[in-house]
Amino acid sequence: MGNNILIGLSGGPSVAINSSLAGIICAASKSNHFGKVYGALHGIEGVINDNIVDLSKFSDEKSLQLLQQTPAMALGSCRHKLKPESFEAIEAVLNKHEIGYLFYIGGNDSMDTVLQLSKYFKEKNSSIKVIGVPKTIDNDLPVTDHTPGFGSSAKYLYHTMSEIIKDSEIYPVPSVVIVEIMGRNSGWLTLAAALPRFLGKTAPHIIAIPEVEFDEDEFIKKINLTLENEKSVICVVSEGIKDKTDNYVGMCTKSGAVDSFGHTYLSGVGKYLEGLVMREVGCKVRSVELNVMQRCASHLASKTDIDEARLIGERAVEAAIEGQTGITMIFERIKNNPYTVEISATDVADIANKAKDVPESWFDLDDKKVQAEIVEYMLPLIQGDIEQIKDETGLPIYLSIK
Repeated sequence: MGNNILIGLSGGPSVAINSSLAGIICAASKSNHFGKVYGALHGIEGVINDNIVDLSKFSDEKSLQLLQQTPAMALGSCRHKLKPESFEAIEAVLNKHEIGYLFYIGGNDSMDTVLQLSKYFKEKNSSIKVIGVPKTIDNDLPVTDHTPGFGSSAKYLYHTMSEIIKDSEIYPVPSVVIVEIMGRNSGWLTLAAALPRFLGKTAPHIIAIPEVEFDEDEFIKKINLTLENEKSVICVVSEGIKDKTDNYVGMCTKSGAVDSFGHTYLSGVGKYLEGLVMREVGCKVRSVELNVMQRCASHLASKTDIDEARLIGERAVEAAIEGQTGITMIFERIKNNPYTVEISATDVADIANKAKDVPESWFDLDDKKVQAEIVEYMLPLIQGDIEQIKDETGLPIYLSIK
């Protein structure tokens, strides 16, 4: 077995994923256990196509800091469902570059790649180790307390919603603002967008998550009731909310296209509900789709998130040195005050192709106890600001890997 490392990223971007990449590069470069550190451009597709770059020149601390403050995915990404006929091509590329350790950073579907490859190498009696590092702004991976990327997205949503709420208060006319939040099947991000209310504000007044059936009539009724006491009604809705027939609300606005894993591309529910409110209520109404800013707003990155993302990458390297394979690194929360987590590993089969929903005990979002529990869970994850390296004009510098 070779002793070189290969790192791949896949799925959707986040503010923190490059920090996990930096953690792996840093720990591997400091260890005497490994040779070169390589990166696969565009995830597993880059492995299949032998699109490999040497990351050794990025192992100095300044480069690692620049990498940590760079949003999105420095190595590019893919959404590629692995097929059995690709396994031999992947093995050939790894052997060609004398790679004995493959680190894959991603979410639910990416962990399927880790699962399939680790099984393949075990069955072949190959000594190549495959290790998963979690990433998803959706925070929907099971087993782990939370996922790198979520804290920064949650922080962005808290700040942005606070600003939208203030903006909506300036005119003395009835109005409705509908903010569409990412979240196909889980409402973690939408709960983060609702933090201003959970922390004592009156808005957002209406909160809709995918785990709870959405009723259009009840939605309009609640808007009308709220307008009796408030000039402006703020709504936060997950892009993946469904009606009683288990269909996405506003299906007519969807393209119908799916990715390689069969997931429908979602967007447009905010615009759909805007039209509904315009017809049924008749007041001033607008919809806001925050879209990719939820996952790339590095100017509002959570220091806790960035630090943890780097640390979990470093711990993944330690797990590789111990000889582990077919695992995913996870966070275990020990306590909230002071906030303390431990990092360990779980069998990747416990995470691949699985999801963690918002718990049913949190469905009653008007319950003050529920609100307090959500705040207690989320507040530690959005703490702290990162100090960015800037150029002579005072603008942040982003690292580019070609």
